This record gives sequence, C-alpha cells and structure tokens, in this order.
Amino acid sequence: MRKHLFFSVIAAALFGAAFSVSVNAQAKPSDGTPLQRLEVMRQKLDTMRRSLNSSASVLKEENKGDDSKKDDKSKADTPLGRILSLEKDVSRLLSEVNSLRGKVDRADKFEMSEVDQVEAAVGELLTRVDAVQLETANARATPDSPVGKPREVKKKKKFLGLFGGGGDDEYDELIGSVSPGRDRELFIVATREVRKKRFDVGRLLFQTIITTYPDSPYLPMAKLAVADSFFLEGSTSGLIQTIAAYQDWLTFFPTHPLADRVVLKIGESEMRQIGLPDRDATRAKRAEVRLKALIQQYPNSILIKEAEERLAQVQNNLGLHNLYIANYYYTLSVSQGKSGLKGAQSRYLEILEKYPNFGYMDEALYKLAVTYMTEEETDQAARYFQRIIRDYPNSEYVAKSKEQLELIGASIPEPDPERMSVTRPDDGGFFQNFKNQFFGIYPMTIDKNGVLMTKEFDKEKFELIDQIIENQGEIYVNQIPQALTTVISQRQASVRVQPAAPQTQPEK
Repeated sequence: MRKHLFFSVIAAALFGAAFSVSVNAQAKPSDGTPLQRLEVMRQKLDTMRRSLNSSASVLKEENKGDDSKKDDKSKADTPLGRILSLEKDVSRLLSEVNSLRGKVDRADKFEMSEVDQVEAAVGELLTRVDAVQLETANARATPDSPVGKPREVKKKKKFLGLFGGGGDDEYDELIGSVSPGRDRELFIVATREVRKKRFDVGRLLFQTIITTYPDSPYLPMAKLAVADSFFLEGSTSGLIQTIAAYQDWLTFFPTHPLADRVVLKIGESEMRQIGLPDRDATRAKRAEVRLKALIQQYPNSILIKEAEERLAQVQNNLGLHNLYIANYYYTLSVSQGKSGLKGAQSRYLEILEKYPNFGYMDEALYKLAVTYMTEEETDQAARYFQRIIRDYPNSEYVAKSKEQLELIGASIPEPDPERMSVTRPDDGGFFQNFKNQFFGIYPMTIDKNGVLMTKEFDKEKFELIDQIIENQGEIYVNQIPQALTTVISQRQASVRVQPAAPQTQPEK
C-alpha cells in the first residue's frame, strides 16, 4: 500500500510539473481577436465538461447499490464530490464566456481586461480539472481490463422522460473508467475519430490518456496527436491552439526525432494566418522566426529545403509590407514635395538588409536611389542605380537607372552573367489576384498534413501514427520518413495493426 502511494505521489508531482507550463502560458493573454480567444475558451471548457461528465457517470455507476456511498454527491472531499464541484465551476465559467461572447457579437461595450480575466480563470480551471482527473484515477480504476471485451453502449437519458435521447454515451465508460490496457484502446479510437474529422471527440480521447495515464508509453504521442488534430482541423481558433499545443510538446521533448517537424508545423500554423502584405505583419514575423529557428537549430534536418522555401515566401510577404509603407512615404515626399523622405529611405534600407532575396528588390533599389538624388547625395544614389543594372538586368528600371547614371557622370556596369535569369515573381492573372484580394489570401506553400496524420486519410496508406500503434506507443528514428511526409508506406495485404479490441481498430 505504501509503495503504491509513493508512486502515486511521484506521478502526481511529475504531472503537476508538466502542467505548470500551461499555467504560465495562461498568465499572459493569448493571440487572436477577443472573439477568437473566447471561442478557444469555449472549446476548452466544453472539453473539460465532457471529460468530467464521463468521469462522474462512471463513479455514479460504481456507487450504485452501495448505501455507504449514496451521499457522495454532497461530500466535497470524495472523488465524485470533487468532480461534480468542478463540473459546476466549468458550467459557471462557460456561462461567463458565452455572456462575454454575446457582448462582442453585438458590439456592446466591454473591457479587454474582462477577456484577460476570464482567460486566466479558464487556464487555472483547466489545471485543476487535469489534476483532479489524475488524482481520482484510482477511484475510477477497475482491476480487470475490459479491453478486448464487448463494451455496453448506454442510451442517453431523456430530460424528464420527454426530451433528448436518441443518441448514446458511447465513450462515457471509455473516458471515465481506468483500467489496464485502456490507454492503447483510447489511442486507437482517438486516431479513428480524428480520421473521421470528429476532431473534438478525438482530442477528448487523446487528452484522457494525458490526464489519466501519466506513465503511459502513449502519452508523448497523445500530446502530439492533440496538436495534430488542431492543425488538421485548420479553423482560426484551432490554429491558435495548434501553436500552443505544438510548443507545449516541444517544451517536454526538444530533442525528439520529430522535433524539427513540429517546429515546421508551428511555422506553417503561423503562415496559414498570414494575410495580404498591406495588413498586419505579426503572423508573418512569427513565421519567419520559427522557420529561421528550424534552419539554425536543425542544420542537418531533411526539412531544410522546405523550410528555406517557406522562409523565402514569408520574407517576400514581409518585404512587400515594407515596400507598401515605403512607397507611401515616397509618393508623399518625392511626388508631392511633402515630408516623409527619411521614412521612405529607412523602409527601403530595411528591405535591403533583412530580405536579400526579395522578389521586388529592383523597385526598392530604384526608389531608394531616387530619394538620395532628391537629397543630392549622388554617390549614394549611383551605388543603387549601378546595382540594378548589374544584378537585375531584366528589370523595368534598368533603362531609367542608366539615364540617371549618365546624368550623374557615373560608370555603367556590365550585367552579371549569373543574374541574367533573375526575373520578377509572377503576379498571377486578374481573376487570381481578385480572389486573393477578396479573401485576403497570400499564396504560400503549406503542407496541411500533421506530423503523425494526414489531412485526407487514405485507407491504403500506412502513416506514422499507425507505426506508433504497432510499436506500443513508440516511434524509432529509422521509421521516420526521409522526406516531408507522414506516410510511411502503402498498407500490406495483411493487417499490420492488431489492436486489443477488434471493435476499436483504426479505420483502414
């Protein structure tokens, strides 16, 4: 008994250390608009409510027929009492979130501090719920494993015998009870649900492994699968949670063989939220940081080529963002004779310094040179005119640059033979540009598959998550594809994954 208690205390301590990261993360406001942040909170609270409800239903079932436990509901210090108390807290906070969402939807007056306070409360409650789920695991435990046995599906009760019903509580017992081998079953069923695009159900099942089986070999990959599910779902609120979930995973497994792929997915999550260059550049800057980190921290990664390609696209977006601002000041100062010359210069110079492969560098160079001509700094201007002729021989600004150099009396360089193929990026057709403007889309290369699972599940493919199931929760370096893909191979004629319970086998 003492030995069992000792290991329970150790497990709880480790669990508490793990979730302290999420508490610290909640201490500062999350990304997104108030409406997006409130939607994230609503999703988290809904998941907590469903998880607690399943645990409570199992404890109520176990207490049936035991007269000594009939009043457990009124005892706050019992497992059932603690869970029911938390259910009330979740419902109360969910009501607050919905009320605040109503204010935002109706454009009623509200303080941003209200959103911050509710968000902090949700983070604190999430930590409490996860801790109680772990601490009450023993009370929900069954010594005999039901894995491999038929599971009774209970019909949902009707409200006052009149309303509701018609469905079933398929996963109540699976989520609420604790038994040997159940973590594997949860992992398999969760995988199946995510592949069916029932993302919320899949996440709840994966999260049950994390909060109830702290020593499970499936726990690291369950955490990664939760992040994957958000990425595959791809909604705005989902992408906000994707970044947090992938970053949380990296905090605990920074040297894992899949870590470089996770960093790339964080970068791509930011990229999927990048708007047109004339809009807020925050997401583009964050994506740039992530992609640079991947290249610097994992120089031998097989993903370097993809990371460099994506970095070039992100920096082109950032370069255009600066170019539009610089051109505004350029028009104001050069064309209209007003102030703003230094503002234009500083933006053009920033493009030269930060984005050397910018697709519209010739325009930045020419207009920068003109600003120096306006200030009668001809030596500086000549340098940039000459660079256009030498490095961008196909530019529309070459002829104008030659004219300016002749006026200055500066030499005209020969074009660099190695730069003869450099051209401006394809701006696309009229309809494509109209579509991009209408929907606020900036074209980028993004792989929308997760680290472990693909977005469009193909029954003929054997993916990383299938290999993890086959390996009892592990993945080995030699099993990770040497390319940016989650697919390992085509499925063989024989069944490769043999789950403990036939009815819970991943869909193939």
